[in-house]
Amino acid sequence: MKCKAYILIFTVAILALFSSCKIGHKHSLPPMPVPEEFETMGLEEGNAADIGWGTLYTDTVLQALIEKALLNNKDMLIATARIKEMMESKRIKTAGLFPEFGINISGDREDLNYGGNALDTDREFIGKLTVGWELDVWGNLRWQNEAGIAQFVQSVEAQCALQLTIVSQVAQMYFELKALDSELRIVKQTVAARREAMQFAQSRYTGGLTSEIPYRQSLVELARTETMVPKLENEIKLKENELSMLLGEFPTNIPRGEDFRSLPDIADLPVDLPSALLLRRPDVRQAEQELREANAKVGIALTNMFPRIRLTGNIGGESDELSYFLKSPAWYVLGSITGPIFNFGKNNAHRKAAKAAYEQEVYAYEKKVLDVFREVSNAINTFQKTKEMYKSAEALYQSARSYHELANLQYVNGVISYLDVLDAQRQLFDAEIQVNDAKLNKLSATVLLYKALGGGINR
Repeated sequence: MKCKAYILIFTVAILALFSSCKIGHKHSLPPMPVPEEFETMGLEEGNAADIGWGTLYTDTVLQALIEKALLNNKDMLIATARIKEMMESKRIKTAGLFPEFGINISGDREDLNYGGNALDTDREFIGKLTVGWELDVWGNLRWQNEAGIAQFVQSVEAQCALQLTIVSQVAQMYFELKALDSELRIVKQTVAARREAMQFAQSRYTGGLTSEIPYRQSLVELARTETMVPKLENEIKLKENELSMLLGEFPTNIPRGEDFRSLPDIADLPVDLPSALLLRRPDVRQAEQELREANAKVGIALTNMFPRIRLTGNIGGESDELSYFLKSPAWYVLGSITGPIFNFGKNNAHRKAAKAAYEQEVYAYEKKVLDVFREVSNAINTFQKTKEMYKSAEALYQSARSYHELANLQYVNGVISYLDVLDAQRQLFDAEIQVNDAKLNKLSATVLLYKALGGGINR
């Protein structure tokens, strides 16, 4: 009995040693000739991700909105639950590498009386510890475990990527909302100014100083401007509802911080080297884990073509009387080998399909890397050009304001006609709106560049 037990232990040890073999290709990234640096257009080198969003966005109201979104956004909550799911799934696959232990306790009594004159009672009491273990000779279980780990890491990286998106979306919508507020204020001021101009034109017309045409023109301009008020008020409400959804709330009024025009300019962001940025971007790391999972599935499909070796056994006691239970030891060991012989090429087709899926993930990863370079390049260029456009818009506004003041003065003195005044009013209004849009574009470009450089994880 002892000799047989030693032989069994030795056999298990040899098989476990062979289980260190793992058939398949080790995960590696596809070679890509990545450029050594970005075209920074004068921006300094550095890690933008080290700048927390709380440092970049100094408006305390905006900071509170971002914090609320990160806590309550439904997509973020879904991503958090997904991480929990993938964590437990990974544990299931890891547990498959180790033996399973169980217990079997039962008792039964059977009474038979054939013919009514031969009562036969059969009792059986069983108490055994059971064990089952699939030896991972070819690496099938380890490939499954690697795929589970890759899925778990994907869920973590997906949540990080989602956080970057949420931070940027909240900031972008907040700036858009404040820009709409500012535009509405400009329109209302213009309405007031044109109502005053209309009254002035009316008094000149009724006094016989001008014809009716300037008065009618002033009415047209006033009506045209007044129609913009409800349009902007509607856009503001829609933007508030959109931001409320992002915050995980029912439609509500969104608080505002400091005035849009007084928002300080955001400092230039540093640009890191491409190799460092690719390691830091969570969406790139997620794409890499998707590639790793696909490679593991190729390994699973390959090792499914080989036999599986499983050991099962139990040890305990088995007796027909409870009093003899401890004196009646029993043990049982079974080794089984199962594997495919001929199934019309099904397993080979699974392997080829897994390799084709892996090939798709290789191209998807390469596309993601290309997309990152496009996104960063676009963001840098937009960031620099919007600053130039804002300076031009400011200069245009100053010129339009001077022209408007001069036109009003000359009209009162009868030097120019009312058409010239209307032209000056239109140019001033357009210039104000253009400055407002230019400031929004500059802030939006900063948000875009910050996200493209992987900023938004840290507070």
